[in-house]
Amino acid sequence: MDALALQATGGKKAANGAAVAALLPVQAPVKRKPAKKAKKAVVFFEVEILDAKTKDKLCFLDKVEPNATIGEIKSMFHKSHPQWYPARQSIRLDPKGKSLKDEDVLQHLPVGTTATFYFRDLGAQISWVTVFLTEYTGPLVIYLMFYFRVPFIYTPKYDFTTSKHWVVHLACMCHSFHYVKRLLETLFVHRFSHGTMPLRNIFKNCTYYWGFAAWMAYYINHPLYTPPIYGEQQIRIALIIFLFCQIGNFSIHIALRNLRPPGSKTRKIPYPTKNPFTWIFLLVSCPNYTYELGSWLGFTLMTQCLPVAFFTLVGFIQMTVWAKGKHRSYLKEFRDYPPLRSPILPFIL
Repeated sequence: MDALALQATGGKKAANGAAVAALLPVQAPVKRKPAKKAKKAVVFFEVEILDAKTKDKLCFLDKVEPNATIGEIKSMFHKSHPQWYPARQSIRLDPKGKSLKDEDVLQHLPVGTTATFYFRDLGAQISWVTVFLTEYTGPLVIYLMFYFRVPFIYTPKYDFTTSKHWVVHLACMCHSFHYVKRLLETLFVHRFSHGTMPLRNIFKNCTYYWGFAAWMAYYINHPLYTPPIYGEQQIRIALIIFLFCQIGNFSIHIALRNLRPPGSKTRKIPYPTKNPFTWIFLLVSCPNYTYELGSWLGFTLMTQCLPVAFFTLVGFIQMTVWAKGKHRSYLKEFRDYPPLRSPILPFIL
């Protein structure tokens, strides 16, 4: 067979093979299943809680999940020590260090898989709502007792009598309005970042508020009280200052409330809103204290009473301490915090 014949024969075989291949069903390529990723093994923590004073071991928690919070650890600790409920526990990394926040996550703290914490008892706790209601109800009731001149306060001939000066009645209305406003804000406006405070503090706070209320009320409602030197003009100016600052204080409380969703402890930088009373945020970190100070300055001018002036001064000193502390916290927490703001008084303090 010559070359041409071989070539023809090979060509026919190739053609026949192609035809047969075309008739056979096409098989899809086999898909390989991807290999399953191995699950990461959860590394549990062992938590040891020691007494911050004696260094005695109080509790050992085994197999604590890494994403457990300090609040959850407090609840676990409470199960073994029922007398220390979470609110009165202070859990720390160092015996003399600061308390850790309830929302701090275990695996994000500078501890190993065997973590050691130190416990301090904060003492019996009371809710902030109860604290404020107690602090503010006292001055309201005490002042009214002096205003109505109940027996055993002044001489018997003045029992249940009223003052002849209209500024005394106006002062009672302003004082009552202030504390009724505070009570309503406590119930319906304020959102507290901390749920409780030590019970022992309520006695100190009530002594301050109740004592000053009695001291001021005694002199303002005294039968020998004399009105301000400049009469009606001074009283009216003082009333305008008082009401203006009361509205401003309420506006700031509403603005601060709107920054924190219900049940949240998030902190944001407060900025002015459409409400003109909030524009003071441009210059002051804690304008609620600024307006509070203005209210009591107005009340001092209205009554021209030395105990009121002293109460205003003491309150200003205390509010300045609080305002400076909050201002420092803002600067520390927020890098973009407005640099022009002062703690309580614009450009001054």
